[in-house]
Amino acid sequence: MVSVYGMKSSGNCYKVQLLLEQLQRPYRWVETDSAHGETRTPEFLAKNANGKVPLLELDDGRLLSESNAILNFLADGTPYLPADPWLRAQVLQWMFFEQYSHEPYIAVARFICLWLPPDHARRADLPRLAERGAQALAVMDKHLEGREFFVGDEYSIADTALFAYTHCAADGGFDLAAYPAVCAWLARVQAQPRFVRLQS
Repeated sequence: MVSVYGMKSSGNCYKVQLLLEQLQRPYRWVETDSAHGETRTPEFLAKNANGKVPLLELDDGRLLSESNAILNFLADGTPYLPADPWLRAQVLQWMFFEQYSHEPYIAVARFICLWLPPDHARRADLPRLAERGAQALAVMDKHLEGREFFVGDEYSIADTALFAYTHCAADGGFDLAAYPAVCAWLARVQAQPRFVRLQS
């Protein structure tokens, strides 16, 4: 049985939980509160020197960090990651987009709005985050026009990765009503078998 060190309210950790549930793969969840220093302890840093969750631990002791790398590992050989090289590359394309053009703005805005005090200096970043996050959502909305999912005709880990922080983007001040194709896609993801919700 694999173990997942993660924080249930984190979208990056939620990706891994969602995929494991959809795969019906047994796992042990080790709640690790990164907001209160639990990823900075000597014990955790010995497992992941980068001090972040999620972290996947296999039963033989091997360790894998970075949420999208974990998704790729777990989905290999399943319907959630296409075998076709071109389709697989497109899945990776959208997962890189999520980490470089989406998560740094939408997830960070959510963090600032939910967890930092009203007078925190980082709130000055919100206008820039809102602008860049809106750009990412517009790219997604255009791509999803006339499509069911991000790659091919099937739900994949590209959708898992992008769903995690998109569906709760309102927490960071984003109005998803402005992106109708994204909203329709969110509903299709939530209708997938064995879907579980993010625990806030």
